[in-house]
Amino acid sequence: MQFADRLNNVETSAIRELFKLLGKPGIISFAGGFPDSAMFDVAGIKEASDKALTDEPGAALQYGATEGYNPLREQLAAFMASKGAKDVTPEGLIVTTGSQQALDLLGKTLISPGDKVIVEGPTFLATIQCFRLYGAQLISAPVDGNGVDTDQLEQLIAEHKPKFVYLIPTFGNPSGALLNLERRRKVLEMAVKHQTLIVEDDPYGDLYFGDAPPPSILALSAQVPGSREYLVHCGSMSKVLSPGLRVGWMIAPAELLAKATMCKQFSDAHTSTFAQATAAQYLKAGRMPATLARVRKVYAERAQAMGGALKKELGDAISFVQPQGGLFFWASLTGAGGKVKDGNEFAKTAIEKGVAFVPGTPFYAVNPDHSTLRLSFATADVAKIEEGVGRLGQAMSRA
Repeated sequence: MQFADRLNNVETSAIRELFKLLGKPGIISFAGGFPDSAMFDVAGIKEASDKALTDEPGAALQYGATEGYNPLREQLAAFMASKGAKDVTPEGLIVTTGSQQALDLLGKTLISPGDKVIVEGPTFLATIQCFRLYGAQLISAPVDGNGVDTDQLEQLIAEHKPKFVYLIPTFGNPSGALLNLERRRKVLEMAVKHQTLIVEDDPYGDLYFGDAPPPSILALSAQVPGSREYLVHCGSMSKVLSPGLRVGWMIAPAELLAKATMCKQFSDAHTSTFAQATAAQYLKAGRMPATLARVRKVYAERAQAMGGALKKELGDAISFVQPQGGLFFWASLTGAGGKVKDGNEFAKTAIEKGVAFVPGTPFYAVNPDHSTLRLSFATADVAKIEEGVGRLGQAMSRA
């Protein structure tokens, strides 16, 4: 077959390929970026879906507006207001089929072949694939323990004049990094100064373990005059309620929302109205705060357990910053004591020992750091985490 030329720019997901190896009995996986299904509020979701079918069965089961089911848009605007973004209106957002669709719509509406787009290094693998599919030339901005290096980011913006900048400022995937308040303000200031669109992807911001993180870049935009017109915010229910509902949203300037809505019409007509009505009823019922409190507590315990186990089992052969939220550890192999320093090599040995993680190289758009790796603590309990990291210690000794 003669496939589209754009497919020459992308490969299948390295993570999805890794999952093919996970059918081995007894394997402990730190590879996936999934929330724990045991954390789903099944009773609350059932109650919400029942109410959706009772209150408005026709609307829940019929075709709907491409922009989204209006009761959900109203609930999402209120949800954003509760997190400090008080000027979000229902008309100022569209509902997407997960936040992944929002990224695809940005690619469709903004990227022409050869356009430059700045992403973090490392960043979400599916973002790299999505933007490359539309022909973007990706430029990588370095990340440290406080998120993207804003000084270097500004230099890259000035040099390359990108179509937009894509950031995951709060507990990023895979870095786990949290962009501090000062840098968030700098991002908004440089958006205005260089008239550059900033895309804030925020699927993990509600999964904090201690104090709440700084306000989203969207919420802070009220403090930087003129910045809102250069800002897109993508949100998702997948990590905090259920990935299966496939409910996300995009907040953006009106002109961009109109183009994105048009392109969404070509893709799926609208996100599932039943899923939207269920999510709307769930938010309306006020169950989200209790759900988030429970999830935060469990994930915090697991993150603490993983950090302690990594220090105990791998010692100075691994380096990482303890995450303050999200689902991931981002680590580097140091090679101390002559131990393995290549994440891809270590991953193969780990699989043989019955434990899986994702090597870090696929998360870089350019110049990958081969010493890096991503570990997720979300789906394993404390005992499994300790056992799995113990296997990593054995794999390290063997390597």
